[in-house]
Amino acid sequence: MTDTRIHRAVSTDGTEIAGRVLGDGPALVLVHGGIGDGEIAWDAVLPHLTDRFTCYLPSTRGRGLSADDPDHSPPRLEDDVTAFVDSIGEPVYVVGWSGSGAWVLGAAARSDAVAAVAVYEPTLIPVMAEDDLAETLGTMQHVGAAAADGRLVDAVRVFAPWICTEEETAALTQTSFDDLWAARVPAMLRFVQQDGSYEGPRSTDPEALARITVPVLVLMGQQTRLRPFFTAAAEFIAQHVADSQVWELPGAGHFAPVLAPESVADELITFFESARQPA
Repeated sequence: MTDTRIHRAVSTDGTEIAGRVLGDGPALVLVHGGIGDGEIAWDAVLPHLTDRFTCYLPSTRGRGLSADDPDHSPPRLEDDVTAFVDSIGEPVYVVGWSGSGAWVLGAAARSDAVAAVAVYEPTLIPVMAEDDLAETLGTMQHVGAAAADGRLVDAVRVFAPWICTEEETAALTQTSFDDLWAARVPAMLRFVQQDGSYEGPRSTDPEALARITVPVLVLMGQQTRLRPFFTAAAEFIAQHVADSQVWELPGAGHFAPVLAPESVADELITFFESARQPA
């Protein structure tokens, strides 16, 4: 992604948020998940979108091209996305994935620039069952231990089976996933730590979701490993967002944007082109 322009914005606390821009058409902001950044998360999907949309690829603070700040609490990450969206200067479509689901929903509630939102398997920990939560916390402890020893590739290999089926994990190992995404583990751990310790209001609280007036699509993989959790998250969002719908992606898991990018892009195109473009 070297032959691109870079768009820069300033978050509410002065942190610079930046991302590359590719393509032509209506503005589409694609936000990385908890483990990724704007430099890699959507690489496989982009070739299927840039002929229809101007794709913006921001990184939240401490990732990719963006500056850093010690505060990575949920409100600050929502600020990062909202500031970036507002700085584009036109109505935008926004996509989130996994951990960024809450950030983009927060932007949709706060920014008049957001025209529609799609979230792929958003992570809403408050609706997670106790067994799944215990497994999640245990996995993150093992990921953190590997990262503390400097074994970042091992950390990725601990992380993947928690969120992916055996088939999906095996498919990822056939790509450059382990080596490429390993460098993103420390940022994920910082996000997980501060998200877990945060006790204030969240963008996924019912009253916050109720403030979203634009169309929202919750997209989930039909073969995702944590299906009960992501189903509960999708149903929770659909219950509290007035204009929302839930679609399933056949045969896909949590890393469909990497392993089934054309299918993900097709769903996004269908949804955003059906959303009414503001005048």
